[in-house]
Formats: sequence, C-alpha cells, structure tokens
Amino acid sequence: MEIIALILLGIGALMSIVGGIWFLVAAFQTSIGWGIGCLLCGFVGIAFLFMHWDAAKKPFLVSLGGGVFYVLAGVVAGGGSGSSY
Repeated sequence: MEIIALILLGIGALMSIVGGIWFLVAAFQTSIGWGIGCLLCGFVGIAFLFMHWDAAKKPFLVSLGGGVFYVLAGVVAGGGSGSSY
C-alpha cells in the first residue's frame, strides 16, 4: 500500500506544481503587476483568482486536483491502521 500512496503523492505533487506554475503564467499574461504580486504575496493570488476567474480557473482546478491526490495518498497510507500498541 505504501507504493500506491507514494504514486498518488507524486501525482498530487506534480499536479500542484504544474497548476501553480500555470497560475503564475496566467497572472503574468494579464499584467506584470499581477504576476509579481502573485509571486510575492498569496493574498494577491486570491484576489487574482476572483477578479480574473476565466484566466485562473483551469490552473486553480489542476492545483486543487493535486490536493485531492494528497488526501487520497494519506487515506491509502494510513487507511486501516488503528492503534498498534
């Protein structure tokens, strides 16, 4: 089960990285100010997400999907292991 968890974790990490870079590219394509702001401050990224939903929707959802894979990896890795005292 650990191998499956590691594979899910790797997929999640890859999706999160790709989504994050894609999000930054979308911000820089909108303007250099948005790109630098998203790169340096998380709150600007949230503002960009809401103000430019059409440009940020796909990268955000890819990154969010990576988070789902993180959770699945945790469930697979820790699933069924109760107290082992």
